[in-house]
Amino acid sequence: VKWLTHCGCFWYCIVCNSVFIYVSAQSGVGDSVLSAFRSICGEDGVSLGEAVREQHGKDESVHRCRPPDVVVFPRCVEEVSALAKVCHKHRLPIIPFGTGTGLEGGVGAMKGGVCFSLRNMEQVLDLHPEDFDVTVEPGVTRKTLNAYLRDTGLWFPIDPGADASLCGMAATSASGTNAVRYGTMRENVINLEVVLADGSVVHTAGKGRRPRKTSAGYNLTNLFVGSEGTLGIITKTTLRLYGIPEAMVSAVCSFPSVQAAVDSTVQTLQAGVPIARIEFLDDVMIDACNRFSSLSYPVTPTLFLEFHGSEQSLEEQVKTAEDITQSNGGSDFQWARDTETRNRLWKARHDAWYAALALRPGCKAYSTDVCVPLSRLPQIIVETKEDLIENRLTGPIAGHVGDGNFHCLMVVDPNDPEEMHRVHLFTERLARRALAMDGTCTGEHGVGLGKRALLCEEMGPVGIQVMQSLKDALDPNNLMNPGKILQREEP
Repeated sequence: VKWLTHCGCFWYCIVCNSVFIYVSAQSGVGDSVLSAFRSICGEDGVSLGEAVREQHGKDESVHRCRPPDVVVFPRCVEEVSALAKVCHKHRLPIIPFGTGTGLEGGVGAMKGGVCFSLRNMEQVLDLHPEDFDVTVEPGVTRKTLNAYLRDTGLWFPIDPGADASLCGMAATSASGTNAVRYGTMRENVINLEVVLADGSVVHTAGKGRRPRKTSAGYNLTNLFVGSEGTLGIITKTTLRLYGIPEAMVSAVCSFPSVQAAVDSTVQTLQAGVPIARIEFLDDVMIDACNRFSSLSYPVTPTLFLEFHGSEQSLEEQVKTAEDITQSNGGSDFQWARDTETRNRLWKARHDAWYAALALRPGCKAYSTDVCVPLSRLPQIIVETKEDLIENRLTGPIAGHVGDGNFHCLMVVDPNDPEEMHRVHLFTERLARRALAMDGTCTGEHGVGLGKRALLCEEMGPVGIQVMQSLKDALDPNNLMNPGKILQREEP
């Protein structure tokens, strides 16, 4: 017991590097239930294999694997609905699973139960290029959709880095590098088809409806965007599309300090430059990317920028941004104009996770993110870097600074309990530092397991009570992804 530290929602062991969450006994899945599952989605659609269950019991976070009792592979919404009805009848927990690229432990089966792996639902169902929208099933990923759209002159720009499921991106309210120009998933989801805990199916904007805006009733769509599988299973999403810009250019600019780089970001946005991406990498992160991706940028705080538009509009955007960066001591822009060079540049940015890992071979990475108002961004990044240095932690910083959102990619030795404990305390300080600056404990990763106590601090008791009331109304038996987001007290 002396090695366990209590953190509101869980116990954390600094000796064996584990998070323990007290739950009631595991749910069992009997033969009659398995027979019902097989009658719905076939013999191949039900798996009890240990390797398959473990694959579906964890994401890319540091939270330990919590495998479900069984994994089912539905092929259509009718099968999802029928499976959910069986689970509801037998009070079996339901855990939706897309691609497993989450970072907050959102797919762990905390009470056993049934994992709904949605990879076999992989159809692009309705494309309306003249209306700039498309409807997809949950097995369709971001890259798959954009490959499908290649000859239409359209694209879906929300890019969290991983090739995530689009319905999974809706479930976690993902965003990424292009959010400063195109918004997050919340702004780009028009309609959702959702299977509720009892197997009923709801269309959040009305069946088949896809208007660009609506003021009809409660906003059910945004209720489910970011719900992380705790309210229902998203089986279709209708998304906004955008025209591929006539021209794109990318640039890299180095700065003498973090303050100068972030000040340039704020001033560029204040000047009304419609910049598509503006990414910050601190000196530790740029050094890691140089080594990993064979680059040769100065090892100083750096901005990666990208501009979209017509050739004429790009000239004005670039000139304004370059004047601002140079007024803050930034270097001349290093350009990436052709598609191949731009893709190589942004691949280096998206490979930051692996670049950070390469700094300490044999270690593991843990990414945490926060988001603050733009005016507070320089202060929080400077204070965070000081915290990392003071506590002898390796934590390269990369961020979507155009949104006030940044990530610490913590590289830790899992066999060093003292270091793990320091990382745990650091991430709590970082989140509370963001809350103290009127920000949020998570800009885009979600709450999942690790930030449930912090959500309580962020929302306050009344906000949490409202969320719990919504959860109880839609899922009174707490079957949908139990143990995530809210800390529901069990009998």
